[in-house]
Amino acid sequence: QVQLVESGGGLVQAGGSLRLSCSASGRTFSAYHMGWFRQGPGKDREFVAGISKSGDSIDYVDSVKGRFTIARDNAKNTVHLQLNSLKFEDTAVYYCGATSLIWELRRRSSSYDYWGQGTQVTVSS
Repeated sequence: QVQLVESGGGLVQAGGSLRLSCSASGRTFSAYHMGWFRQGPGKDREFVAGISKSGDSIDYVDSVKGRFTIARDNAKNTVHLQLNSLKFEDTAVYYCGATSLIWELRRRSSSYDYWGQGTQVTVSS
């Protein structure tokens, strides 16, 4: 069992920045690829960014490339998502997830074994 807790969300103006954090407890954090997903009002949960177990592979959805940065610290059992140049359309609840499946399945929400409770990011235009 892995427990995930997100933090760092909030209200920010367009063009601003936020740093989301996800703290893990329970089983070995470094055994899981980690992903950040988001779900806007009336929308499906979508992949935003993923990072492999060791951190040597990273993936972003096209809409956030160059603006968001994912990083993990296996010694501290945390994964972060730095959100820069925020846009109104980035408004959503952001979730971190942990998957024990292969890296190639990282973009599928159904691949994830554990989820946090989510943190709200609201960008005002």
